[in-house]
Amino acid sequence: QGPVSEIDMLFIIRAEDKPGALSRRLEIRPTHLAYLQGKQDMIKVGGAILDEKGDPIGSMLVIEAPDRAAAEAFAKDDPFTKEGVFASFTVTPYRPAVGDWIG
Repeated sequence: QGPVSEIDMLFIIRAEDKPGALSRRLEIRPTHLAYLQGKQDMIKVGGAILDEKGDPIGSMLVIEAPDRAAAEAFAKDDPFTKEGVFASFTVTPYRPAVGDWIG
């Protein structure tokens, strides 16, 4: 039956940083993390996407939300989106098949 209720679905939010946004990302990061902390009940997993040097170039989250509109609102309200760190983001429905957090 998976980790979600009959109402909620899982979504992958994948965001790409604007070129040269690393310093802005680091400046906004505390606000971004505070936003995510306030949404912990929705988040299954998340973190930075890294380049070959280990520098963040984007973000990926798997969240639980009632519908795509709610997942898109989650991404739009992220301080990284509002403060111009992200160049773009996508929201994609997701169904997990394996992993420790799948019940």
